[in-house]
Amino acid sequence: MGKSENVENNIKIDTEVITLGQFLKLADIIQSGGMAKWFLSEHDVFINSEQDQRRGRKLKVGDQIEIPGIGTYVVTR
Repeated sequence: MGKSENVENNIKIDTEVITLGQFLKLADIIQSGGMAKWFLSEHDVFINSEQDQRRGRKLKVGDQIEIPGIGTYVVTR
């Protein structure tokens, strides 16, 4: 088995909050916002170690998003 993804990728936002769906597109995990619902139904997503599949979930600076098999991300300003 290969190395696990322990590298944190910083995703910069210009607003106070961003939705999980917007985040997935900004992080280049999905190609379009329309793919968010499908992606979230197929993958586990953990926000600050708590599972959440809501594409409208609001993320703020400092939140950590972990998607097993894809990567770990931190929302930054």
